[in-house]
Amino acid sequence: MKIYIELIYILNFLLDFMILYGTKRLLKISKDIKRQIYASILGSITTIFLEIKISNLQLFIIKVIISILMIVIAFGKNNFFKNTLYFYMITIILGGVIYLFDLKTTFYINMIFISMIFPVVIYIVVKELSNYKLNIQDKYIVTISYKNKKYQLEGFIDTGNKLKSPISNKSVILVNLKINTDNIIYIPYKALNTEGIIPCIKPDKVIINNKVINNCLIGLSKDKFQIEGYNCILPNKLKEDLC
Repeated sequence: MKIYIELIYILNFLLDFMILYGTKRLLKISKDIKRQIYASILGSITTIFLEIKISNLQLFIIKVIISILMIVIAFGKNNFFKNTLYFYMITIILGGVIYLFDLKTTFYINMIFISMIFPVVIYIVVKELSNYKLNIQDKYIVTISYKNKKYQLEGFIDTGNKLKSPISNKSVILVNLKINTDNIIYIPYKALNTEGIIPCIKPDKVIINNKVINNCLIGLSKDKFQIEGYNCILPNKLKEDLC
């Protein structure tokens, strides 16, 4: 059976493009899709080495060099190591899927099958990795120091939390803690169909993911948050400081 090199080139191009596009969607990279097309064209050049006798080591080195060039062309030099990590992660997962669904039939049937299933697998992989990445990125370790005591909490940024002191303009971190103190600052708040005041304290120190945060207050919430695994709500204003 004849296998045309042009068909292998087209298949490699499609697979490279889907991997690059999946990486772009996962990392939310705002680069023109033309860059992924150009990078895929470059990646498909490796098909010419099917007709050239070289050692496995030489082929491996060539593929690594070409993949690095592909990543730079597709996404630029910024965040190169992060882009490379996710590019190879998706490549390895999809390589395993191809091996798993190898039909042991003719090249053309395999080509059609892979072309059909690859977009579905890319979608599932990107979606699951995005959810995992989102969960990791949205979780913050918050350490609050107050009067020689330390409280370690797990928090997340609530874009709707814009509570701040009207006098000092300090943002308020809401926590589920009971702290006995006489130095209470009361701050008014307004929410949907409700308003009131919340007791706050001025912490000695606040560290979020190993980064010291200044100019904030700690709001002592009487109600437990209805969010499993979290006991601290960070204000939206801290989003830029924690990037």
